[in-house]
Parts: sequence; structure tokens; C-alpha cells
Amino acid sequence: MKRIFIPLALAFSLSACQTAYYSAMEKVGVHKRDILIDRVENTKESQEASQEQFQSALERLTQLIQFDGKELQAVYEQLNDDYESSLKAAEAVSSNINKVEDVATALFEEWEDELQQYSNPSLKRESEKKLSQTKRQFEKLLRSMRTSESKMDPVLASLKDNVLYLKHNLNAQAVAAIRGEFTNLKRDIQTLITDMNRSIADSNRFIEQMNKG
Repeated sequence: MKRIFIPLALAFSLSACQTAYYSAMEKVGVHKRDILIDRVENTKESQEASQEQFQSALERLTQLIQFDGKELQAVYEQLNDDYESSLKAAEAVSSNINKVEDVATALFEEWEDELQQYSNPSLKRESEKKLSQTKRQFEKLLRSMRTSESKMDPVLASLKDNVLYLKHNLNAQAVAAIRGEFTNLKRDIQTLITDMNRSIADSNRFIEQMNKG
């Protein structure tokens, strides 16, 4: 039973910490809406950084499969570094998306609660309409973010497989063996980058709409 309650306790603790953070920020004039915009911007920037890392890994792997017998060890070490950097970049993207979702949930819950405080029916309807519109825009953005996020793990797994295989088989035969996998990995990385570009564009549109009020 303890194994069940520990994660729940941790979740409640994290939620309480976030609630306290939002309250503290609001006291200094930074509202959930502002935090959401900042976090979407941070996620966009982390996606751009992740794109660069995955592209670098692809270029390094391209060098590797064009092996001509020279400096194979050096190229392998660079590929391993690219994998590690891609992994860290992907973790940053996932963390930022989770933070975006957390503050958006808090914002929408607060907004819905405040609807009950209106005495003017017309203003209440306008606020309800704006809330519904903002939620739709955010749900589209979140789907886009999660779609690109879901493409990262398969790419990372493939990169890791290649790095591990080469680690103990650093020769021309090993390079020839992974050459057959290269086309699929290249396609997956290109698809990931395309999805991230779509998510980044959605982020820009969402930020623009939020800034319009």
C-alpha cells in the first residue's frame, strides 16, 4: 500500500508547491496568464534547441556512415556527445511542456471559478466566450507539443542503439551494419523536426493571441 500512496503524496506536494508559487507571483503582479505565456515561450525555445541537437546527431551519423578509414574513433565520440546532448534537450522539452500544462490548468480553473462572481450577465457571457476560445487554442497547442514530444523517444532509442553498437564494434563492418538503419533514422529525425516546427508555429500564434488579450 505504501507504494501507492507515496506517488500520490508526492503529486499533492508538487501541486501544493505550484499553488503557493502562483499565489506568491500574483502578489507581485505576475498572474497565471503571464506565467503561461512565459512557459510557452520557454518550451518553444527548448524545442528549437532540441532541433539543433537532433540535427547535429544526424549530421554526425552521416559522417560516420561515410567512413573512409580515418578518425572513426573521433567521429564516434562526437556522435556519443550528440546523443547525450539530444537526450538532455529532449528532457528539457518534456519538462517545459509539463509546466505549460500545469499553469494552464490552474489558469482555467481560476477563470471558471471567477465566472460565478459576475453580477453582470453580459460581461459574464463575454468572459465565458473568451475562456472557451482560449481553451480551444490551448488544447490545439498542447496536442501539437505532445505530438512532437512523442516523436523524440523513438529517435533517442535509435540513436542510443547505434551508439551502443558502435562502442564495442568500432570498425568498418559495424559502420556497414548501421548504414542500413540510417534511412529510417534520418526519416524519423526529419519528421520530428517538422512536427517541432509546427508546434513552434502554434506557440507563436498562441502567444500572439494571448498578448492581444
